[in-house]
This record gives sequence, C-alpha cells and structure tokens, in this order.
Amino acid sequence: MNFYEQIKNELIENEINRKVKNYLANRSDLSTYYNVGRLLSEAGKHYGEGIIKEYSKKLTNELGKGYSERNLRNIRQLCKISLSLKWQTLSAKLSYSHYCELLWLSMDEIKYYISICEKQNLSVRQLREKIKNKEYERLPNDSKNKLLLNNKGSATDFVKNPIFIKNNSNYEIISEKVLQKLILEDIPSFLDELGIGFTFVRNEYKVKIGDRYNYIDLLLYNIRFKCYAVIELKVTELKKEHIGQIQVYMNYIDKNLKTIDEDRTIGIIICKKDNKFVLEYSSDERIISKEYKVLNSVLID
Repeated sequence: MNFYEQIKNELIENEINRKVKNYLANRSDLSTYYNVGRLLSEAGKHYGEGIIKEYSKKLTNELGKGYSERNLRNIRQLCKISLSLKWQTLSAKLSYSHYCELLWLSMDEIKYYISICEKQNLSVRQLREKIKNKEYERLPNDSKNKLLLNNKGSATDFVKNPIFIKNNSNYEIISEKVLQKLILEDIPSFLDELGIGFTFVRNEYKVKIGDRYNYIDLLLYNIRFKCYAVIELKVTELKKEHIGQIQVYMNYIDKNLKTIDEDRTIGIIICKKDNKFVLEYSSDERIISKEYKVLNSVLID
C-alpha cells in the first residue's frame, strides 16, 4: 500500500477544493487532515516513527511549505483525537487552526474548549487566551460536567475561581475603589471571567433603603438567564456580614427592578480570600463567592 501517494493526493485535492470552493474550505481542511492523519498512523505502524520525517521532506519538495514534521504530527494527532471522542466528522464550526491549539491537551479540556468555541464563536486568538489563562482549571467540576453533558446550567456556573483582574497601572495597594477601577478599565475581560451572557448595567448603583442611600459596587444583567446580578467587591476574607449586605441588595433589585418574566437576582461576592464555612451556613443558594487575583502588567506580558 502506497501511503505516501495517498497522502499527497489528499493534500493536492484539498488545495484544489480550497481554491474552487472557498466557502467549504474549512470543512475540506478538516476532512482532508482527518484522512491524512489516519494514513500517517497506518504508515507509522508499518515503517516506524521515522516515516514522518521522510514524508515531510518529500511533501515539502513536491508541494511546498506547510508540511513540516511538526505539522504532520499535528495532523496525525487530530485524527487520534477524533477517534478518541468517537466523532464521525470533526466540528466544522472550528477551523484547523483552532484544533492546533487543543491537540496536546487532555481529552476533558479538549471537549470543554470545543464546546465553548461552538457556543461563543471564539476566534483562534480568543481560544488561545482562554487556554493561556487556564480557564478550564479555574472552573468547578460540577460546572465542567454540566457543559460537557449539555445539562441545563445557571448564571453562576461558569464564574472562574480565582477571577483574574488586570492591573495595567501596577497599583501597589489594592483597595475596593481601586479594584472597581481596574474592573471598569477592562469590562469585557471581567465579564468574560464571569462566564456567559453577562452585560454591564452600571457601577455604584444607588439604592434607597429606608432614609439612607446605599451603593451596589457593580450591577450586571445576564441576557441568557434573564436575571440581574449584584457584584460586591471585598479586599478582605469573606465575612458573614458580607452575605447579609448583598442579600439586602438582591432583594431590593427583585422588588424594584425585576419583572415578572425575569428570574430572581443572583449575588456574587468577589473577595481576597474565600471562607467556605460562611456560605455553608447561608440559606440563600443564589449567592456565591469567588476569590480574585490581580495580574500586574509585567505578569500579563
């Protein structure tokens, strides 16, 4: 069996398809690379691992750049992943470049990032950033399972822990005001840390309780789950009085802003250090707490 000729023909046909049927280029790439990866695996069984280097040289000489040893190994790995996940075809919602970012992760990570790429229509750059920030590792196991099993979730399922907040100005002392300022400087990144569907309403949202005015640090709305979200920022360890404070604000929003077709308001306390025992004895399951981690610009680079 001439594995090399079959591989070369697959690649040549793919190049033709990409030029003639540009709208199908992505699907053609994935189909071709799956077939080529399968042939590379079979060739390796017959001739050993060194066949990758041999084929790389021949393909480069005959077809040009793009067929380095590394790229051929990536193509072979793409086929292995597809077989492991029991796919008949790879999802064409992701490009080959997307898959190259995922090839050497664990299977659970791959399934997670494929799922969010499909749901959020992520670019390759956005996907790379999520992997770099270890998004998968910062999610609770229950949330990962819900997503992978396509189970119904809640607005707070995909809030990361810790939440990364960029400190581009390199503030040395982080107060609640400074923490809020850093969040407001890059709202899109902060909303992304909270998960799916969150939009910004305003900061320092004024509420009148009795004859006194109070101010919610951040008021958000989740479009997907149709509910408001009260965000309170604490630069200390989580304390029981924080639970009471955010609960009052949540109830205020429910009474004065929430409409009959919207879900109840949720509360997210972002603190320097979590205290699982405080929430353990809270009767309100709508409230969660997450730690924050400030990233100075040096660390970000």
